[in-house]
Amino acid sequence: MLITHTIDELRQALAPYRRPAFVPTMGNLHEGHLSLVRQAKPLGDVAVASIFVNRLQFLPHEDFDSYPRTWEADCAALQSAGCDVLFAPREADLYPQPQTFKVHPAPALADLLEGHFRPGFFTGVATVVMKLFACVLGQTGGVAVFGKKDYQQLMVIRQMVQQFALPITIVAGDTARAPDGLALSSRNGYLSLQERQEAVALAQALQHLSERWLQALQQSDLTAPPHALEQQAMDVLRARGWQPDYLTVRRRTDLQPATAHDGPGTLVALGAARLGSTRLIDNLEF
Repeated sequence: MLITHTIDELRQALAPYRRPAFVPTMGNLHEGHLSLVRQAKPLGDVAVASIFVNRLQFLPHEDFDSYPRTWEADCAALQSAGCDVLFAPREADLYPQPQTFKVHPAPALADLLEGHFRPGFFTGVATVVMKLFACVLGQTGGVAVFGKKDYQQLMVIRQMVQQFALPITIVAGDTARAPDGLALSSRNGYLSLQERQEAVALAQALQHLSERWLQALQQSDLTAPPHALEQQAMDVLRARGWQPDYLTVRRRTDLQPATAHDGPGTLVALGAARLGSTRLIDNLEF
């Protein structure tokens, strides 16, 4: 695996190739990231990953400085997963001057759910992804693989690629889960042993919410406000010691609130909740 740090080094390394397959990450890698690399490998003629902790997507009170950096383990894991080229820019390499030009996603998609609780988050995400696309795929186009665990992020990036007519195919990777059903996440490492045992309750709550929603649809019983089912799901988590931001059922197409007119196969249940000091997110299509 070739490791590059500057944009010029990266472009020289990729010059012989016509269709890179790219997986951007912030490091602190787990099996979910590696599954995306393995998924990307056959989609192009060179598999590229990046490691860059993007300051633009952290709010002032969030964990940018304490976000785990696990460089040696990450490199070993990427190499074992089949990564050919790693792009690991320093902040001065990717942002040699203040990034005053930014990508602002449409508020109708970016200012709800995660964007509501983390204002400006998706501007930071879209800006760094656009820049990484320019570095890795700007000469030839190619493929980029993103995980479904960050469901709203995936939608933002898909729309950005579509509206800017970028020659990039966005491929979604299924959420990797632990045997008990917990979605794999770099932030799981913040959980205590007791919290880790409890953490699967978020996935279970989304499963229960989706089942109750489908049952109500089948019984034509969504006459009561749908948010009542969502509120009940949040109340269950609160009773277990969580601090939920949202548990909600949305349309997959635009993440707007689902109604009785939206049938099975078109919906996604999304949740974000804090357990102790750790904020976890998850989702379930149904």
